[in-house]
Amino acid sequence: MASQQTSLVVVESPTKARKLRSYLADTYVVEASVGHVRDLPKSSLGIDLEHDFEPEYELVPGKSKVVSQLKKQAAKVNKVYLAMDPDREGEAIAWHVKHLLSQKGGAPEFLRAVFHQITKGAVLKAIEHPGKISMALVDAQQARRVVDRLVGYKLSPVLWKKVRRGLSAGRVQSVALRLIVEREREIEAFQPAEYWEIEVGLNITDEKATIFKDGKVLEKLPEGTFVAQVTVVKAKKYEPKTEKDVTPIVEILKKASYTVTGVEQKDRERQSLPPFATAGLQQAAANRYGYSARQTMSLAQQLYEEGLITYHRTDSFTLASSAIEAARKVVEADFGKEYLSDQPRVFVNRSKNAQEAHEAIRPTTAALKPDQLLTKAVGLTERHQKIYDLIWRRFIASQMSPAQYKQTKVTIEARHQAEIVELTAGGSVQQFPGWTVLFKNSQDVIVPALQKGQTVYWADLNPMQKFTAPPPRYNDASLIKELEKRGIGRPSTYASIISVIVERGYVERLEKRFWATTIGKVVSDFLLKHFPDIVDYDFTAEMEEDLDRIARGEKEWRKVVKTFFTPLAKKITDVEKHADRAEIPVEKTGEQCPLCGKSEGGEVVIRAGKFGKFRSCSRFPDCKFTENIIEKLAGQKCPLCGDGDIVIKPTRWRRNFYGCSRYPDCDWASWSKPEPGFKLTKAQWVAMQKKRAERKAKREATLAKRKKKKIAEKKKE
Repeated sequence: MASQQTSLVVVESPTKARKLRSYLADTYVVEASVGHVRDLPKSSLGIDLEHDFEPEYELVPGKSKVVSQLKKQAAKVNKVYLAMDPDREGEAIAWHVKHLLSQKGGAPEFLRAVFHQITKGAVLKAIEHPGKISMALVDAQQARRVVDRLVGYKLSPVLWKKVRRGLSAGRVQSVALRLIVEREREIEAFQPAEYWEIEVGLNITDEKATIFKDGKVLEKLPEGTFVAQVTVVKAKKYEPKTEKDVTPIVEILKKASYTVTGVEQKDRERQSLPPFATAGLQQAAANRYGYSARQTMSLAQQLYEEGLITYHRTDSFTLASSAIEAARKVVEADFGKEYLSDQPRVFVNRSKNAQEAHEAIRPTTAALKPDQLLTKAVGLTERHQKIYDLIWRRFIASQMSPAQYKQTKVTIEARHQAEIVELTAGGSVQQFPGWTVLFKNSQDVIVPALQKGQTVYWADLNPMQKFTAPPPRYNDASLIKELEKRGIGRPSTYASIISVIVERGYVERLEKRFWATTIGKVVSDFLLKHFPDIVDYDFTAEMEEDLDRIARGEKEWRKVVKTFFTPLAKKITDVEKHADRAEIPVEKTGEQCPLCGKSEGGEVVIRAGKFGKFRSCSRFPDCKFTENIIEKLAGQKCPLCGDGDIVIKPTRWRRNFYGCSRYPDCDWASWSKPEPGFKLTKAQWVAMQKKRAERKAKREATLAKRKKKKIAEKKKE
C-alpha cells in the first residue's frame, strides 16, 4: 500500500522534478511550475505609478493548467516545500507560487528548501532543514523587474516617435549597445601606423643557419641557435617607423660582432586559476568553442538539472571543504602527491554580494571524469561534455601544485665600428608541469647556455614591416568581460543582454564578433544625447549596486525605484516635446527608382531594416518600392560547383550563412566563411552531408529517448 503523501515539493523544471522524485520518499509529491507563474502583463505597463510603483501581476499565459494542478496537490498536503533555484529569480518564483497556492483558512505550511546541487545528500539536507522565503531577495528581483519595465515601456515609445516604429530600449541592453557602438567608431576612426621589428637569428658557432622561413621563426631551430630582438639603437629606444629607418640598422647587424653582455636567470611559478564563476565559464566557452553566452548557460542548466554540476549562476569562488577534499583525492590518485598543492587552496569571493553558501561552479562528483559523462544521463551530447570538461579541469586544477619554470633573459651587444645595437633574447623552460598537466602545455622557448662576455654569431635576419591594428570588435567573451569589469549586469543576465541586442537588430554577430548596425548606432546616439544617465556606465553600475543593497536588506526597493524613475519621467516628457527626429542614414546608389523615377525623380537607396539591409525608394512612404539585397563574397565562386557566386543569406534567427547562388541546382551551404581558393569535390560534400545527417539523427534519437523516459515516468506516477 502506498504511503500517504503529506508534503508537496515545487520546483521550476520538469527535469529537476524528475531528479527530486528519485531522491525523496513516497510521502512527497514533486511538481514543476515550469518557470514563472506570475508576471507583469505584456499588454500594459503593469505598474501603478500612483500607488508607490505597486506591480500588477497576472497569471502567465498558458499556465492555468499548471497552477490548477499545483493548487489541487497543495490542498491535499500539510507542507509545501518551495525548492526553486538559489538566486533572486528563484526566490521570486517561490514567492509567486506561495501567493497562488495560499488558501483562506487551513492553508498548508510553506517552507523554502535551498540547495546548490541536485544530489541526494544536498536535497535531503535542504528538506530536513528548510527556511523561509527571503523577502530581501524577492524585493531585489521585483525592483529589477519594475525598473526594467519602466525603461522598456516608457522609453521605447520615445524611440518610436523620434527614430522609427518598432524599436525598443532596455536599461542594461542599451549600455551594452553603447559599448559595441563606441568600439565600432574607434575602429572606423583608426588610422594604421607603420612600424618595424627586427629579429636576429644568432648561433653559438660561426656558422650560417636558416632560422626564419616566410618571415616566421622555424618550429624547430638548429641546435645552438636562438632568436633575439633589436631593442636599442645607439643607446636610444628602438622606434623605426619606415623601411628607410630600418635599412642602416640591417646593414650594421650584418657586419657587427656580437657579445653577450648579460645573462639573468630566475625561477618562476604559475598558480592555477580558481574554479569558474558564471562570467568566467561563459568567457571560456566562447574563447574555446565559440559558444554564445546563451548556449553556454543552456548547456550548464541541463548539467545542473541532471545533478552533475553545482548551481551555474554564481559570482562566488568559494568551494565547500568536502569538495576540496574530493578534488585532492582525485589529484593524488591520478597524478601523485607531488601534483597536490601544499595546502588546500581557498579562494576569496570577489563580489560583495556573493553569499558564502553559494559555491563556484564545480562537478558534484569530482571523480566523474569528462570522458565518462555521456554514460551518466540520457540526452546529454558532446556539447554538454565540452562544458563539463571545462568545469571539471578548472576545478581539479585549482587544488594542484603550481607549474614551475626557469626563465632566462639574455642581453647582447652588436657592435660595428662606432655603431652599437642592443638585442634581447628570452627563454622559458618548464621544470615541473604541476596543474598544467591537465591542459595543453605551452612550448618551451630554448636559449642555449650562455655566459657574460661570450661571443655569438649572426646566422639569419628577419626585418618585419608591421602596422598598428585597431581594437578588436567584441565577441561574447570580451563583451562579458567588459560588462563584468564595469559592474554592469550580473552573471544571470549576460546571456539575455547579448541575445536582446542581437534579436532587436542593433548588432549583428558576424564571424563570432559583434558589429553595430546602422539602426543600432542611431538608437545608441539618440539615447546618449537625450538620456545620458540611462546609458552612463557608472550610473548603470550604481543601479546594480543598489539592487545588491536591496538584496542585502540595506535599502527599500520602492525608494530605489522612485529615485531612478522621477527624473527619467521628467526627461521623457521634455524629449517628446522638444527633441528633433533622428535621421537614419541611407546609402545612395545613384539608380533611378523603377516605379517613380521617371515621373517623380525617386532614387533607389539602401536602408537598414529590422531584418537587415534592403533597397527602397528615397520617396518612401509616398513610393512603396522595395527589393531584397543579395550580398555576395567578391571574387569568390562556389567551392562545390565553381559556377555560382557565394551569397550571404540570413536566417530567421538573425544568423547568416553562406550558400551558392545556383541553389537548388547546387546545394552547397556553410555557416563558416570559406577561405579564398577553397575547393570541394562532390565526394567530399556527400561525406559532409552524411555526417550532418548522422549528427541530426543522433540529436533526434536523444530527444526521442528523453521524451520516452518522461512518458514512462508519468505513467509510473
